[in-house]
Amino acid sequence: MDKKMLLIVNPAAGRSAYKTYFAEALQLLARAGYRIDLCYTTGRGDASDYAARFAGDYELVACIGGDGTLSEVISGLLKLDSPPPLGYFPMGTSNDVATTLGLPKNNLLEAVKRMLAGTPHPYDVGLFGDEEHFAYIAAFGAFTEVSYATPQDQKNVLGHLAYVLQGMASLPSIESYHTRVEYDGGMFEGDLVYGSMSNSTSVAGIVKFRENMVSLSDGLSELVLVKDPGALDALAGLAGSVLTQRFDSDKLLIVHTRQARFTFDRPVSWTRDGEAGGAHRELLLQNIHAPVQLIF
Repeated sequence: MDKKMLLIVNPAAGRSAYKTYFAEALQLLARAGYRIDLCYTTGRGDASDYAARFAGDYELVACIGGDGTLSEVISGLLKLDSPPPLGYFPMGTSNDVATTLGLPKNNLLEAVKRMLAGTPHPYDVGLFGDEEHFAYIAAFGAFTEVSYATPQDQKNVLGHLAYVLQGMASLPSIESYHTRVEYDGGMFEGDLVYGSMSNSTSVAGIVKFRENMVSLSDGLSELVLVKDPGALDALAGLAGSVLTQRFDSDKLLIVHTRQARFTFDRPVSWTRDGEAGGAHRELLLQNIHAPVQLIF
């Protein structure tokens, strides 16, 4: 008996490269016993809406797109009492979640094969404020605006290089934020140039955490705070340490926590999974333990 599968497609992701082998991918899924219904997104929020409205009628939901598409689908699934397992075919620019999961990136046929051979795994999700969610990271400060400030046409042509170039252009404007952060068993107050709460070994396709630093389903997220180093060259040196996975600087605090409350002296702009998350003077981030299952 055929299994019902909802496939949500972001046609703008990854330079629309999914089209090259799309028919072959559908054929692989059909041979595996899936009867597939397609939903194409046309704008922000569509993937979340489709998942919330339709996924409950299917035994499996999958999505083609980047981290933002995956984030939207997960947000939609969280509105269901019993969401189906989620397959992910990464076709984006950074593909941070795919890097964490070890999934083939921008290779639709290999991603489909991996899903068909994979099994569902519990996956923690972040709660951003009272109602919004993030699949793998919420962040503020240095470079966090790059992912949504970089024009889509540059992303399509340059990929990761677009992020790097935009980040270099923003260097003169990096500023610090006086911040109070309360987390499990601790508190920090001081000037930060960056802060995040994440569930990923990869951030922006550039920063890589060691695998033993991150668990995707332990009910804990990784809180990262970067203190103001006081000079641009010192910040560059700190960035170099992080890029080479040296996390022993006294300007860097990394802890595992179930929640973190940020309080600023002025509204500060945030991102959620690479998209604009609004400006906040106070924000509570929480880990929701394993509300969805990802197939890998």
